[in-house]
Amino acid sequence: MIDVVLRLSVRELAHADLTSCGWAGSDHHLAGVARQLDRARAGEVDYLAVCTGTDVPVAKCGIDYRVKEGVGTLWQLAVHPALQSCGIGTFLVEAAELRIRNRGLGRAELAVEESNPRARALYRRLGYVEYDRRPDSWDEQAPDGSLRRYETVCALMGKELS
Repeated sequence: MIDVVLRLSVRELAHADLTSCGWAGSDHHLAGVARQLDRARAGEVDYLAVCTGTDVPVAKCGIDYRVKEGVGTLWQLAVHPALQSCGIGTFLVEAAELRIRNRGLGRAELAVEESNPRARALYRRLGYVEYDRRPDSWDEQAPDGSLRRYETVCALMGKELS
């Protein structure tokens, strides 16, 4: 067995990063991320990138400060599929929580699909508690490039930050 050690850093995701983030979603998804980066310039959201030593993003996460008063809402969390289960998601969530605390806020929340047990287990392990559930939907890009409506049910989870 070979152990590999990755040096990770967190920084703001930039428009220039999107060309190397195809692992995170379709062109439609990345166009939506680009719109969120415009909101980041206005201070409404933070959009984080976890990078290795090459400064190429291997994980990303948005934090929206407008969803609920006094709360940082995490969304669009993704880790490169080849690097999942290596601790990068934990690193990303902890960095997001630090951003929220640095804004003087005491709570983080997120919604996770009920059909995603690995992500739910990660958030539970990090101290998030389910407090509700709700239907959710968004447009996703099909392989032929068309858009279709994706519908799901999400567990709402929250954590008090100290």
